[in-house]
Amino acid sequence: MTDSQPMTMLDAFLPQRRALHQAALILGASLAIGLLSQVAIPLPMTPVPLTLQTFAVLLTGLTLGRKLGTAAVLAWLAEGAIGLPVFAGGVGGAAWLLGPTGGYLIGFAFAAALVGWLAERHWDRRPLTAALAMALGSAVIYAFGVVGLLRFEPLSLAVMQGVVPFLPGDLIKIAVATLGLPGGWAMLRR
Repeated sequence: MTDSQPMTMLDAFLPQRRALHQAALILGASLAIGLLSQVAIPLPMTPVPLTLQTFAVLLTGLTLGRKLGTAAVLAWLAEGAIGLPVFAGGVGGAAWLLGPTGGYLIGFAFAAALVGWLAERHWDRRPLTAALAMALGSAVIYAFGVVGLLRFEPLSLAVMQGVVPFLPGDLIKIAVATLGLPGGWAMLRR
């Protein structure tokens, strides 16, 4: 394992993968995102629930890399779009992609691609860069989410409903990932 080549944690654990392995990883990660999406707490001041799906999406991108991580998120979105109850609160259907939370859902794919790309460049190996990768991924999700909310609310309200209530929880998620990812790499180096 050299630091000069792009490598994700997945590459370190499973360097030789076949198409079947990749399909299983994509499906497994999409199911994990769907499962963590069920941890949803409705908030009274916003149509967007507090969930663990953001954490699942970003962790998927960081561990699987840009291509497989994005594919897993797209698979999860497709599962939800066809009606499987994989979105927050056990709902599914294409209408959710057009509703108040639709911007966040679409933004997840872009966030997974970004953090996966950063992980391939070793941002997941040190606490500061891992935290920065998660923060940048969260910013992408927020940006798409606010744009989606603009169909329903003015900008100031979209930010107050779609970003502000989630900042404390996202800081906790970033802290957890920041401790876990570099620690995993440290174990691999031993």
